[in-house]
This record gives sequence, C-alpha cells and structure tokens, in this order.
Amino acid sequence: MSLTADDVRRLALLARLELTDEEVDAIGPQVTKILGFVEQLALLDTEDVEPMTTALDLDNRWRADELVPSLTNEQALQNAPAKDDSCFLVPPVLGTAASKSSH
Repeated sequence: MSLTADDVRRLALLARLELTDEEVDAIGPQVTKILGFVEQLALLDTEDVEPMTTALDLDNRWRADELVPSLTNEQALQNAPAKDDSCFLVPPVLGTAASKSSH
C-alpha cells in the first residue's frame, strides 16, 4: 500500500497537523511503512491470547487508603478568583444549561 500526497494531507488534517509540502514528501513513506506493519499485525492469530493491560509484568504497589489531615473548605477556597459558599465558580465550557434547553 502506497499513500499519495493527498492521502498524507488528509491524515494530517485528521490529526490536526499543518504540514509543508516537504514534510508531506518526507512523512509519506514513513506512514506507508507503519501501515504495512499494522497490516502484518492484523494477520496474526490472537484467538487464544489473553487481554492484558500492560506488556510489563508488574504488580501495583498501592498505599493504604487512610484518612489524613487536609485543608478545610474555607482554606481551599481562600485564593479562588470566584467562589460561592462551598465551591469554585468557573466559566461554562460548553455553554449553560439554559442555552442548551432552548435548542
């Protein structure tokens, strides 16, 4: 499988990358090799392979979940630029509930 320059540009657009023509020419063969390797992996029989979360044989070392002294609510909020009685106030990221319900 060989990618065209337009294919590389489409992939770059999907990845939100701005590439120069020189970068498209340089990256095209590299992406083609990567896709070839992925095709090889797709041919492997993984029917009897157990799913795993990591390739390393590690045991997590969890600390005990113990109650320790912490900040009071007032201390945590004392330097907040905007707050109400018990919470940080932040500007809406995706709009407000009122604007969503009007659609």
